[in-house]
Amino acid sequence: MSRTPDTWILTTQCPSVLGTVDAVTRFLFEQRCYVTEHHSFDDRLSSRFFIRVEFRQPDGFDEQAFRAGLDERLAPFDMQVELTPPGYRAKVVIMVSKADHCLNDLLYRQRIGQLEMDVVAVVSNHPDLEPLARWHGIPYHHFPLDPNDKPAQERRVMQVIEQTGAELVVLARYMQVLSPELCKKLDGWAINIHHSLLPGFKGAKPYHQAYQKGVKLVGATAHYINNDLDEGPIITQGVEPVDHAHYPEDLVAKGRDIECLTLAKAVGYHIERRVFLNANRTVVLNA
Repeated sequence: MSRTPDTWILTTQCPSVLGTVDAVTRFLFEQRCYVTEHHSFDDRLSSRFFIRVEFRQPDGFDEQAFRAGLDERLAPFDMQVELTPPGYRAKVVIMVSKADHCLNDLLYRQRIGQLEMDVVAVVSNHPDLEPLARWHGIPYHHFPLDPNDKPAQERRVMQVIEQTGAELVVLARYMQVLSPELCKKLDGWAINIHHSLLPGFKGAKPYHQAYQKGVKLVGATAHYINNDLDEGPIITQGVEPVDHAHYPEDLVAKGRDIECLTLAKAVGYHIERRVFLNANRTVVLNA
């Protein structure tokens, strides 16, 4: 679900204490802000409370005064607050290797306005997808990987991320393992996609391995990266049934479709401020 273009997004998380919802909604009422969407979740195991609100501003809205008043009102609850204005577009860097399906899908969804983002650069360890990026008018950075000096390549990657001011990095089938150092820098704001056959079918041709075992489900997982390979906090997953009539090439094709849809959902949830990190898990407040 996408927000309407005239709404603000207010997200908070805090310890689970009495009065948190009232503090947020009462302040919005007092400021004559109209709430168009509201979700909250109390995690009783971690004793954390999460709120996401979309609202429309009244005439004569003073953003600076609103932010100051909001901080003062919510300070007693030890709330971490983020306020996103209408029309905000996230700056995104996409990392790819040779497979083009996820990149092509994300760029299409950006072009038609389904994802409120600006892809400011595409970074790759191969030159293959440069024509696709150039067709969309997006700078393409080809940084070949020297097995003897991987840190040098990752420094160039990080330089692009920093220079473009990106707030999100998307690994759209980037087929290289990131170093612990780069994972640490991108922890919590880089999304990866991989097939959900893991950990059973690692390495090359996972769908062919799955065919040999006669799997009945294939899918994809989108998650934030961390230093545990393919084990970061999961944002969303997709799955489709298959049967004996699906040959390896059919599984590959179905896998591509699921990867595209699952990654797009995860990116959308992130840029719409629907995802909250909660230790090694996520809370996704989606309508």
